[in-house]
Amino acid sequence: MTRRVDPGQAGRAVIAQADLIAAWLSGLPPSVWRTPSVLPGWTITELAQHLAMSLRATHLVLADPSPDKPIGIDRYVSGYAAAAPQLLERELSGTAGRDPADVLAGLYAEREAAAAAVADPPAARAARAVAGPRGPLTPADWLVTRAIEMVVHADDLSRSLPDQAPVELDRTALRLVTQACADLMAARAPGRSLELRVPPYAAVQCLEGPRHTRGTPPNVVETDPLTWIRLAAGRLDWHGAVAGGAVRASGERADLTGWLPLF
Repeated sequence: MTRRVDPGQAGRAVIAQADLIAAWLSGLPPSVWRTPSVLPGWTITELAQHLAMSLRATHLVLADPSPDKPIGIDRYVSGYAAAAPQLLERELSGTAGRDPADVLAGLYAEREAAAAAVADPPAARAARAVAGPRGPLTPADWLVTRAIEMVVHADDLSRSLPDQAPVELDRTALRLVTQACADLMAARAPGRSLELRVPPYAAVQCLEGPRHTRGTPPNVVETDPLTWIRLAAGRLDWHGAVAGGAVRASGERADLTGWLPLF
């Protein structure tokens, strides 16, 4: 069952998380902007530029209604991996030699345009679908993909500079992304033999097999929101997370190795 998301709430969460990222970047000394990030091939500068482009896409897509049927967020994020090399090449070529102050100014400018689109939504927000770069989506689903971008990359920035205080995560954005990733898991592996719990935001059943109806489920995976998002995004290895205690898995079917990452 698809979880209903209010596009206004999702849009506000995107902007709130963008504000927290911009504030964090503003406090960095210029010398660390060329530091390699945890994403291979990307520095802090390139990651900041990517977030500016994500905000740019936020308002451009909202202004572009599509007559086509929405493909659903699961199919949409499935295209991320194939698009990654082209995205990396395009954004690195556009960032080479850029001054951190210019990148930050661009981020703030795109944030303002995105905030205006969310606060005063164009006609596309009432449309059945908008034309995302990898296919048509409902406006709400499009904004959830932007929340995923903001939260995942906020965490990437934090992990890239562990000596700095981490980027704060907006509570609503964190909830939306946690729930979206849990719903993706349920969509990819439908069934009721395992219960995935990510308190306090999500609990879904998934995986084919004996159906659980009463009492404690025989197969349970439980973790915290940020660990779950890292697993979904391929930032964290399943076995390492279980061994380190970040994931609690019980039952013979409580192994999501073959399903992760989700995008």
